[in-house]
Amino acid sequence: MALGEQFTDVLSAARAGAPWALETLYREYHPSVLAFLRGRAPAEAEDLASDVFIAVAEGLTRFEGDEDGFRSWLFTITYRQVGQLRRRMGRRRTDPFPADEVGERVPPGDAESDAMAAISTQQALDLIATLPPAQGEVLLLRVVADLPVDEVARIVNKRPTAVRALQHRAIVGLARRAARDEPPKDESPKEEKTESSP
Repeated sequence: MALGEQFTDVLSAARAGAPWALETLYREYHPSVLAFLRGRAPAEAEDLASDVFIAVAEGLTRFEGDEDGFRSWLFTITYRQVGQLRRRMGRRRTDPFPADEVGERVPPGDAESDAMAAISTQQALDLIATLPPAQGEVLLLRVVADLPVDEVARIVNKRPTAVRALQHRAIVGLARRAARDEPPKDESPKEEKTESSP
């Protein structure tokens, strides 16, 4: 997921208000923004995604940086939208969401690949929905947004070591739950030996 060499031209055109450039940014980043929002605020994900891209369009003239910086800036806005929603609602949302509502997902990054390899995508989505909010947010920012630890730390206002610890706890928790729920591997009933009567 990257515009690569096109990014600079697309960004310049988007700053000038070119509809094709704004649409290009939207098409490139909307799936991962929506996936993150469905993980944190499922009922409001579509509305929040719209708010995120409105904020992006309004703030493009202030953005300075490359494509990695843009992705970080975008998910900072996304993360803050969730925080504003929670403050408006007056409570922290922790209810799980139906995994079948999650659209396109980005494959797990290197840090998650070992834990995710043993479970199906459906199981992974179901399990991520059960994580405590801080762990879920960190994992989604690392996996869905594909952001480095330092950027996630800046977004969630925690130290990189705390982000790594949350990510580690999330992965270990997911692996344990997956192992606990995994049926025995190919254990077909063995023929019972019957003792013959003398």
